Amino acid sequence: MTEPTLPKNYNPQAIEERWYDMWDQSNHFACDPSSSSTPYTIMMPPPNVTGSLHMGHALTFTLQDLLIRYHRMIGRDTLWQPGTDHAGIATQMVVERKLAAENVNRRDLGRDAFIEKVWEWKAESGGMIQNQLKRLGASPDWSRERFTMDDGLSEAVIKTFVSLHRDGLIYRDKRLVNWDPKLMTAISDLEVEQRDGENPMWHLRYRIEGTEDEYISIATTRPETMLGDGAVAVHPDDERYRHLVGKMCILPLSNRPIPIIADEYPDMEKGSGAVKITPAHDFNDFEVGRRHDLPLINLMTAEAKMESIPEIPEKYHGLDRYDARKQILADLDAEGMVVGVETVANSVPHGDRSGVVIEPWLMDQWYVNAEELAKPAIKAVEEGRTKFVPERWDKTYFEWMRNIQPWCISRQLWWGHRIPAWYGPDGHPFVEENEADAFASAKAHYGKDVELNRDEDVLDTWFSSGLWPFSTLGWPEDNDLVKRYYPGDVLVTGFDIIFFWVARMMMMSMHFMDGEVPFREVYIHALVRDEKGQKMSKSKGNVIDPLGIIDQYGADPLRFTLAAMAAQGRDIKMSIPRLEGYRNFATKIWNACRFLEMNGCIIDKDIKVEDAKQSINKWIISEFNNTIEKTSKAIEAYRFNEAADVLYQFMWHSYCDWYVELIKPTLMNSKDNADAGDDQATLETKATASAILAGTLRLLHPFMPYLTEELNEKIFNSNDMLIGASWPKAFDIAADDAVEEVRFITSLISEIRYIRTEMNVPLSAKPALLINGATELQSRAITNQQAALLRIARLETVTETAEFGSGCAQGLVDGLDIALPLADILDLDAEAARLNKEITAVSAEIEKIARKLDNPGFIAKAPDDVIVENRRRLEEENVKRDGLHVALSRLG
Repeated sequence: MTEPTLPKNYNPQAIEERWYDMWDQSNHFACDPSSSSTPYTIMMPPPNVTGSLHMGHALTFTLQDLLIRYHRMIGRDTLWQPGTDHAGIATQMVVERKLAAENVNRRDLGRDAFIEKVWEWKAESGGMIQNQLKRLGASPDWSRERFTMDDGLSEAVIKTFVSLHRDGLIYRDKRLVNWDPKLMTAISDLEVEQRDGENPMWHLRYRIEGTEDEYISIATTRPETMLGDGAVAVHPDDERYRHLVGKMCILPLSNRPIPIIADEYPDMEKGSGAVKITPAHDFNDFEVGRRHDLPLINLMTAEAKMESIPEIPEKYHGLDRYDARKQILADLDAEGMVVGVETVANSVPHGDRSGVVIEPWLMDQWYVNAEELAKPAIKAVEEGRTKFVPERWDKTYFEWMRNIQPWCISRQLWWGHRIPAWYGPDGHPFVEENEADAFASAKAHYGKDVELNRDEDVLDTWFSSGLWPFSTLGWPEDNDLVKRYYPGDVLVTGFDIIFFWVARMMMMSMHFMDGEVPFREVYIHALVRDEKGQKMSKSKGNVIDPLGIIDQYGADPLRFTLAAMAAQGRDIKMSIPRLEGYRNFATKIWNACRFLEMNGCIIDKDIKVEDAKQSINKWIISEFNNTIEKTSKAIEAYRFNEAADVLYQFMWHSYCDWYVELIKPTLMNSKDNADAGDDQATLETKATASAILAGTLRLLHPFMPYLTEELNEKIFNSNDMLIGASWPKAFDIAADDAVEEVRFITSLISEIRYIRTEMNVPLSAKPALLINGATELQSRAITNQQAALLRIARLETVTETAEFGSGCAQGLVDGLDIALPLADILDLDAEAARLNKEITAVSAEIEKIARKLDNPGFIAKAPDDVIVENRRRLEEENVKRDGLHVALSRLG
């Protein structure tokens, strides 16, 4: 036996950093625009510069890296375009918190000084996530890394804005926005988090003008907005109020008359059927107000305090919205205008970053005509030019895009791309790429030089990231790169940013890239949840840190776990036991390589594996060929879990459990006769064992890059890294009876093992194997592999017989009847009693769980994860009972 040079235990921490540095320095990450190879492009969803690696990142970047490594190995010129997003609101919040700790306010600093502080923070602390991606083994073209605020991308943003404005697709309008009174900026619908809760609803009454005691009742959860009411609306078909339509009612506290209007918005079955209309503080009311030309009264300041305007009684001026609510309710109650209050279940919009209640607020903002831009983007998916995987996600895309609203793109922040608009003395905007052009346009407009003021706002972060597929390639300057690497082959992302990012890129890219889609396919991966299926959150204490996992287990087990669980359309339930199972898989591969080294199995260039004569070698070559085909097809179909399972089954079971065990007699014989030298069969076996394992390392490389590189170098003495290696090709070998022989032997041994386990046959016992009705192939297989069969299945003999007799546990393998005589090994009566007792106990447990699941009360009250766990247990117990019945039947 050769003394192995490979350490006994696999220690990922000892090799990962070394291999990443070697990959990076080797230039294998880089694309090659001069290459004649077909390009393959993935645009990395740019993580926030403030971000750190979480499990969702680990999943999406593992899958992207797997695709890139695979396509690199099959000979494509791969570009995985990396970069980070400036993340306007998130980054500004980070720096503002940092300054607040130093008792500094950004407004005291001023805009320019604050922006300098942000750039300083980015240089020192930003981009931490890139180093964390390297820990994961990500292999993008770091030489082409971009940042959404770098000079090139900033130029693209300005050109895009100016071009869309000239085309009439960007415009300024006074509309309601989601206003965040803490961050002091507008935010998009997608950044609003609806929080369900139980809240009071007050029923108020408004007196009908010209009467003393006739009222109309309304209900509201936001009484502070009543001072901005423009009307009370009733449904035109509501007989109760038809006589009041066209009349006026008196708004309490301010005593302002407002009309009673007919509109289809009110629900006749809900509440009183009459609703207050506050156009400047409710999105639905805003549309009703537009239809009826109602006044737009903005009640609040940017800080969500009551404005000092004539429509608001002076006593409420300057009050916080919630303080105003208390005072207004007290005053209404004093006037007898509060009919009652009830608790209702409703959703309250909150800012997803600030956590405060969002205020619908009327203001001038910049908008994109998203409806117009969406038309070609919708058509492209309808025509299949961009396909969603899984396909069902196109319905989500269509639902959003076909109902898309104007896109508010201005943000009241300092960090971001400043809007290229300058205002003249009368407020007229001049949209140009630079200040000089703006002054020239203003002079042409006014007929003289005038003073201009630059717009204070910046653009929504998603505006710049919407240009990512082509701006990162140098557009509008570097057209050669755009021609080669645009469109991308696939976008890999989570469903939660279909609206944020996928839709934006489709709209913007198709407009500026002559109608060409930005990516041919969009693979939507699932969420990573905890082992109970719950969403990970700090508040639940169930967050699994991928960096902690890498520190403890290594990057490869984490990557393989995520790939193995990435079934299309199914969320990933991340569990440590599952991860430990794949860590054991890495150890299994390591040990298999040590076994080869210890037994002198090296690749022999003088031996052609395709010419193998030994049945066992032909079988493993055939299994390997099937594994190449299945793995390739699964990766290309984005069925990552299937690819991982194929590799796992081949490596763990076909190679380690079967092949290595079946060739041990040959290898042992080689050691025992070392002086005589190996015969041809032994040389062939050693060469085949090495060639197949070397090829399997290549197949595994996209999933487990660090482990495979280490073993490729240490065991196969390769100077060529796997990151630059080619994908394995199938050996040219035809399947024949020899392959079927081995397949039969593995099935036979498996059945014998099942019987032994079911019957509780002690490991030390070696029963005889009786067979009846063997085919010619089966007889030949048993004869050729008899030594391995007796050793692995722990048998004494194999005998063909016409009858099995009593006291035998029987089975069937490929039409062959088999039996193990157990009367001298087991007390069969006692075994039957034991099995019957277990069947009774398991049946009782099945009945107990089934009763619980059939109980409507349990289903209604139990948490989802408890119900799922009970269903899993029921299925498990049924399988167990079926197995016990099979075992009992064998005794007959």
